[in-house]
Amino acid sequence: MRILLIGEYSNVHATLARGLKSHGHEVTVLSNGDFWKDYPRDIDLVRRQGHLGGLQYCARLLTLLPRMKGFDVVQLINPLFLELKASHITPFYKYLRNHNRRVILGGFGMDWYWVHTCSTEMPLRYSDFNIGKKLRTNTDAERERTDWLGTDKEKLNKLIANDCDGIVAGLYEYWVCYHPVFPDKTTFIPYPIELPPETEIRPRKSGEKVRLFIGINKARNEYKGTDIMLAAAKRMLEKYPNRLELKIAESVPFAQYSEMMESSDAILDQLYSYTPSMNPLLAMSKGIICIGGGEPENYDILGESELRPILNVEPNMESVCHAIEQLVLHPERIDTLKRESIEYIRRHHEYRKVAQRYLDFYDNVSRKNKKGTTM
Repeated sequence: MRILLIGEYSNVHATLARGLKSHGHEVTVLSNGDFWKDYPRDIDLVRRQGHLGGLQYCARLLTLLPRMKGFDVVQLINPLFLELKASHITPFYKYLRNHNRRVILGGFGMDWYWVHTCSTEMPLRYSDFNIGKKLRTNTDAERERTDWLGTDKEKLNKLIANDCDGIVAGLYEYWVCYHPVFPDKTTFIPYPIELPPETEIRPRKSGEKVRLFIGINKARNEYKGTDIMLAAAKRMLEKYPNRLELKIAESVPFAQYSEMMESSDAILDQLYSYTPSMNPLLAMSKGIICIGGGEPENYDILGESELRPILNVEPNMESVCHAIEQLVLHPERIDTLKRESIEYIRRHHEYRKVAQRYLDFYDNVSRKNKKGTTM
């Protein structure tokens, strides 16, 4: 099978590509590396700043079009899979649709269905856009609502979602937004993680400090809740200066981020999430405990009835402080939670297992939809 993965979020497509290749398929990743994170890709498509950068980007995109046809599957990371205005992406989507067998849309992050559902129907107790039945009014949430609701981005997202062959949701939250609208074409598949060859859990020494790690994206600090998580960590550091350490990575490339995370005991990430996303999942594969989203719905959709390695937090300072304090006061739990974290990834996120689920979905889509396309 020839597969083209367009766009990147937090290493999802790069990791999935390695999994698909391990099953013998021909896979091409075309992306900008997710901006400054600089994830690997086969075809680099980066837009430089300024008017000239825009012209160069469009010229390169046009030269790449012949290499973007004849695939059995084209998967889009998001409706905004190119660095163009939404109205300008539409003709490129139609080109992909007409020159490839199947098109799959990823429900992996920010899009109209996510913004609209969490801002109106509010099926989640909390999210990036609501706490209970109250809208979050922080600057980032308001900007995303303005960008997506009643705009060309909404039109593009609806066009692709209605027209594509299948939709893959990577987190429970995104599945909740897409599945009720498209029950026949939406599936949930966990994010793929490549486990280290061997991860040895070194037994903790008596009196050893608990080592916390947090990654800060300055552009989305308040929106993702890292402002609150960082403040909670600093509060606990003041309370337990001899029992805690804190390492902060701020808007660094992925390779540097991954290196800085090594040797940590726990990662603080995604305050408003029900589920761990790619960065905490990567940390868990290394035996690092996730303090963040681990709601019952996360375990239910995975079918996990035994492991509970995630220290789930409510979206407030007190809950995060409590989770950190529990590790400080009960360090005997740390080694067990680390081992469970690795097993959790092995069971549900191992990249070759996940790739097989994608292949099964692609095959199922092909069986359900036999309509012909122009190659």
